[in-house]
Amino acid sequence: MLLKAWAAWTRNMVLIVGIALAGVLASAATPVHGEPRHAIAMHGEPAYPPDFAHVDYVNPEAPKGGGLTLGVIGGFDSLNPLIVRGVSAKGIREHTLESLLGRSLDEPFTLYGLLAETVETDDTRNWVEFTLNPAARFSDGKPVTVDDVLFSWQLLRDKGRPNHRTYYSKVTTAERVGERSVRFTFDGSGDREIALIMGLMPIVARHAIDPETFEATTLTPLTGSGPYMVSEVDAGGKVTFTRNPDYWGKDLPIKRGHDNFDTLSYEYYRDNNTLFEAFKKGLYDARPEDDPTRWATGYDIPAVKDGRIVLETFETGVPKGMSALVFNTRRPPFDDIRVRDALIRLFDFAWINQTLYHGLYARTGSFYQGSELSALGVPASGAEKSLLATHAKDIRPDLLDGTYALPVTDGSGRDRKGLRQALALLKDAGYGLEGGTLVNLATGEPFAFEILVANKEQERLALSYGRTLKRAGIDVSVRLVDAAQYERRRLVYDFDMIQNFWYASLSPGNEQSFYWGSAAAKTDGTRNYPGIESPAVDAMINALLAARERPDFVTAARALDRALISGSYVIPLFHLPQQWVARQSTLGRPETTSLFGYQFNTWWAGDAQ
Repeated sequence: MLLKAWAAWTRNMVLIVGIALAGVLASAATPVHGEPRHAIAMHGEPAYPPDFAHVDYVNPEAPKGGGLTLGVIGGFDSLNPLIVRGVSAKGIREHTLESLLGRSLDEPFTLYGLLAETVETDDTRNWVEFTLNPAARFSDGKPVTVDDVLFSWQLLRDKGRPNHRTYYSKVTTAERVGERSVRFTFDGSGDREIALIMGLMPIVARHAIDPETFEATTLTPLTGSGPYMVSEVDAGGKVTFTRNPDYWGKDLPIKRGHDNFDTLSYEYYRDNNTLFEAFKKGLYDARPEDDPTRWATGYDIPAVKDGRIVLETFETGVPKGMSALVFNTRRPPFDDIRVRDALIRLFDFAWINQTLYHGLYARTGSFYQGSELSALGVPASGAEKSLLATHAKDIRPDLLDGTYALPVTDGSGRDRKGLRQALALLKDAGYGLEGGTLVNLATGEPFAFEILVANKEQERLALSYGRTLKRAGIDVSVRLVDAAQYERRRLVYDFDMIQNFWYASLSPGNEQSFYWGSAAAKTDGTRNYPGIESPAVDAMINALLAARERPDFVTAARALDRALISGSYVIPLFHLPQQWVARQSTLGRPETTSLFGYQFNTWWAGDAQ
C-alpha cells in the first residue's frame, strides 16, 4: 500500500509542480541542446573540474591488498539486489554493479563520469544523454554497450524494485544516439532531479541475464562491471568479494583511492549482542556504533586498552534527520497548537538524555540539523523573508530573527518552571487541573492519549516521557504492538502519537511533498504522519523544487525549515553528535573525511603492499 501511495503521490506532485513552473520555463530562453560535460550537479556547478585527478577524501596512493571483514545482522537468500523477492546479500550493489555516473561525497548531489564519460542535458532537463566510456568492461571482459543500458532500463522498468519502476516510468523514450550514446527523454513533469537519478541507475549485462527468470531469487551472482566479484557464498551466513585485478575503472578520477582491499567479507549474526561479542573477539574488523550505552560502557575491554581496537569519531556535514515524537494533528487535542507547544515544553530532554543515554545525545531542533539547510541560529535573509511574506502569520518571530531554541529544563526530571509554562498554555487552550487531573473545562473530559510504540526502546522512551506528563495531570498510556499491527495503524494514521525518523539529505526534493505536503495528509500510506496541512509549508516545498542554483535552494530549504518548526508538529528528540566507529588498529584510512563521514571503501589494510 505504501509503495503504491508513494508512486501515485509522486506522479501527482511532480505534475502540480510542473504546471506551476510551466509559465516560467516557457518564458525563459532555453536552448534545445546542451553540451557534453564531465559531471552534473543538482544545483550550481560541479566542485571538481574536468581534469581533476581524484576526490579529496581519498588517499590516491593507498596501498592495495589485505582484507576487510564486516559484521551484519540477519541473513540472506539471494544475490540479486534489484528485485523484490528475497533478501539480498550485503554489498552486491555497491561492489559489483555500477551506474553511468558516480557520486562525489564532497558535494550535496553531484555526479561524475563512471560508465559514461560525459553527460549532456538541456536547461529544462527534459532529457539527458550519456556517452559511454569506450574502456568500460563487465567482469567477464565484454564491453559495456548502449544495448546494455537500454536493456537495463527495460528490465528494471518492468521487473525491478518499486523505486526503479517509479523512476523509469518518467521516461517517455530511451534511444540510441550514435554508436556510444543513449538519450532518455522525460514526461515534462518538471522533475529536475530525474536526470541525475538516471545516472545512478544500475547497469547489468544483457548477455548474462535471462529476463524470464530475473525476478526469481538466486545464489548465482549477477555479472557486473564493478571492482569486485563474488568469490564465496555461505548461504545466509557469509559472502566474500574478491577485487577484480582487471577492473577497467581503477584509474578514473571518481574511483582512484577506492577499493583497496583484495577481499571484502560480510559475516552475518543473529542479533546485536552476538554481533558485538564477535567484534570484541576480533572476528570482524570495524563496527559503526549507534548505541550510547554501549559506546559509554561496552568498550571497556583489554583490546581497547592495549590499542588493538581504536575508537574514533567522525564529523559530517549532512543533516542529522528528524527523530521525533509525532502529534497526529488530525485528532483533538493535537489539532490545537497551544496543546502541542505545551507538550513540547514538558519533554525533559536533559533528564532523559542523562538517565537513559549517558548524556551522549545532542538535541535535535531543525529538520535539517547540522547542515547549511538548517534555520537554527540563522536570521532569515531578505530572500527568505520575501518567500515567507505571504505566510508571515504562520512563522514564529524568533525563527525569523534567528533566536529560536527549544525549551531547556533543569535536568531534574521535575522542572517546575517548565511545568508552570506548560499548564499556562494548556489553560489558554481550555484545560485545567481538577483534583490532580487535567480536564477539558468545557466538557469535563480528562486529557488522555496513547503513545503507540513498535519496540522496547521506543517503549522505554515513551514511559519516561509519560512520567513527566503525569505530573501535569495528563493520562498517557503506552501501547506496544507487533511490527505488522504497528505498520497497519501507521499507514492509515490510526494513532495519537508515534515515534518516527525522517531521513534528510543535502539535496531534499520531491519526497518533501510526500513528507509534509497538504495532499499527503489526506492520503493513506504517505510519510506525513503529523497530518500537516499548511499553505506556508506547501509554498516552501514548491520553492525548493523550483530552485535552479544552490543559494536559492538553501534559501528555500531554510524557509521550509522555519515553516515546519513554527507549526510545532512534532516533539524533536535527539541525534548522535558524531559518527562513532570502533576498528582494528591494523586498518588505515585517509586523513580527510567526506561530507558524509567515514567511507570504508576508501580505507586499506595496514599490512597491504
